[in-house]
Amino acid sequence: MLKQIRWYLETALFVAVSFAVALLPDRVALAAGRCIGRLFFRLVKGRRRVAIENIAASLPFLESQPGWRGGTAEQLARETFENLGCCVVEVCKLYRGKGQGLIDSVEFRGLEHYEAALAKGKGIAFITAHCGNWELMALAFGVRHHEISVVARRQDNPHLNALIEKIRKAYGNGVIYKDGALRSMFAALKKQEIVGLLIDQAVHPDGGVLVDFLGRPAWTIRLPALIGRKSGAPMVPGFIHREGGKNIVTLYPEYQMSTLDDPELAAAEDTRALTRFIEEYVIQHPTQWYWVHKRWKNSPAPAVADGAASD
Repeated sequence: MLKQIRWYLETALFVAVSFAVALLPDRVALAAGRCIGRLFFRLVKGRRRVAIENIAASLPFLESQPGWRGGTAEQLARETFENLGCCVVEVCKLYRGKGQGLIDSVEFRGLEHYEAALAKGKGIAFITAHCGNWELMALAFGVRHHEISVVARRQDNPHLNALIEKIRKAYGNGVIYKDGALRSMFAALKKQEIVGLLIDQAVHPDGGVLVDFLGRPAWTIRLPALIGRKSGAPMVPGFIHREGGKNIVTLYPEYQMSTLDDPELAAAEDTRALTRFIEEYVIQHPTQWYWVHKRWKNSPAPAVADGAASD
C-alpha cells in the first residue's frame, strides 16, 4: 500500500511540475531545472552520496587524462544534479507537447556516419549511454532523421513508466523492454530499423564482461557486441552533450568489430572498445554522465596491500 501511494505521489509530482514548466520560456525553464537539480542535491542524500563516491573513486583516472577540466568530487556531483534537473524540465516540455522547438534546436554532427551505416541495409545498432539528455537525443533523432526502437528497463513505478512510454511513442519512436528483448532486437534489425542501446549500467557477472571503466573494473553488458556480430548490423556510437546553451548530438564512424575467432574473446574486446567511447565522453563532459547510478556495485573490491591488511 505504501509503495502504491509513493508511486501515485511521484506521478502526481511529475504531472504538476510538467504543467508548470510547459508555461515557461526555454531559457527560464532551464534555469528552473538547475535550481531543481541543486535542491535534489541537498535532499536526495542517498544518490548524492553515490555520485560523490563514484566521482571521488574515478578522479585519479580522470586527473591523469589530457584535457581534464578539474574539480572536486562534490563540485562535479552538484553540477551533475544540475544537468539532471535540466533534463527533467526538458522531458516535461516534451510530455506537454511543448518540445518541438527543443527538438528543432538540437545540432547533429557526424550524420554522414549514420547515412553510411544505413546504406548497408542491415539496420543500425545505435550505441550510447546515459549522457546529457539521452531521452531528447532519441526523440530528436526519431523526429528529424529516423525512428529508433529504444531498449529500456521498465520503471519500478508503473504509472511513470506509462508516461515515459507515451512520450517516446508520441514522437514516433518504439520501445523494446529488456525482459524478452533479444528476439525483438533481431526482428527490428532484420527489418532495417535502428535499435538504441545504452551500455553503461551495471550488470550481473553472468551477463557481462569485466572491463576497466574510469580506472576501475566494472561488469559491462556484452549483449550489444554479440548482437552486432550475429546480425551484421553496423554499430554506430553516438552521444549528446550541452554546449553553449545547445544540445549537440555527435555520431561517430561505424565501430569495426573484433577480428578474433573466439566469439567470447571477440565480445570482450568489442565491449572494452565501446566502453572507451563512454570514458572519452566523461573526460570531456564529466558533469553530464549519470554518476548517480551504482555502476560498480557488482565489481570486485580493490586489492588490499599486505601492510594495510593488518591495520
